Amino acid sequence: MSIKRRVGEAGTDHEQALEAAVKRVPQWQGRSFSYASLVGGLMNQNWIVEVDGDDRRYFVKVPGEGSEMFIDRVTANEAARNAHAMQIAPEVVFFDAEDGLEVSEFLEGYRACTNGDFGDAAIQSDVLALYRRLHSGPALAQTKTIFDMIEEHIEQGRELGSHFPADMPWIEHRYRQAKDAFMASGLDLVPCFNDPMPGNFLISADPSAPKPMRLIDYEFASNNERSYELGVLFAEMFFDEQLTLSLIEQYCGEVRPSMVARVILNRALADVKWASWAVVNRKLKEWDFDYQKYGIWKYMRARSLMYDPRWDSWLRMV
Repeated sequence: MSIKRRVGEAGTDHEQALEAAVKRVPQWQGRSFSYASLVGGLMNQNWIVEVDGDDRRYFVKVPGEGSEMFIDRVTANEAARNAHAMQIAPEVVFFDAEDGLEVSEFLEGYRACTNGDFGDAAIQSDVLALYRRLHSGPALAQTKTIFDMIEEHIEQGRELGSHFPADMPWIEHRYRQAKDAFMASGLDLVPCFNDPMPGNFLISADPSAPKPMRLIDYEFASNNERSYELGVLFAEMFFDEQLTLSLIEQYCGEVRPSMVARVILNRALADVKWASWAVVNRKLKEWDFDYQKYGIWKYMRARSLMYDPRWDSWLRMV
């Protein structure tokens, strides 16, 4: 967390934007506040705000420039409120649908997970239990499948002149094979989180005082194919095949060949999706992050499954 400032002390454009945003919150009208920026957001400016006379601290998200290309803020807010009702997410105390400004309670006593935490079997089980609850919740207004996402990003990239890999036609061929298999068998649509970055999972900051896991940041939420939620999670955490089978059994209660095939194919699709998202981001503005390198690495990892000799058998088992 950076230097704490009082209202009126803004020294940067981002701080000025934050002060203006906070003044729009109806329940804070006429009240003084202090704030500090939080690190970790790629698409937004994130802040912690303390309001005079209020015992709670608040997390304030100011949407970043260009983020509207990827994020439906109304759906994100709907998903966050549904998750709070299921005791999965913090309370949203203010949301402006015009620009996506969102204020939620700051969860005290928690810390963000790291990739290392996901090597803990207890953490893995907590994540799957949380996902089962989320997936059993009410459907969202927006259905946006992994196939919708990939095609949207590829189209955006072509419009912007993004740098795709030389073998992109072959990657798209493999993508279409997977899509055809899923469309033929039918999609299992549930409300999905779609963005298992470790920092979105919160656990107790004090191991001696356990707290239930919480999930934050619903910007990419939508109704989506159930197995994609598992596939993208297992890909992001670099889980091997043996662990993947074990976790599928934990989630489903059994290891069905069709579910294994669906999850593995979605690992590849997840990498194509996030790779394409990354090369699009590279063209939007000068970010303090090498999106192009990240995207090329994701395409490379997708190929590792697309070249697997079992690819055709996975397609048949879907």
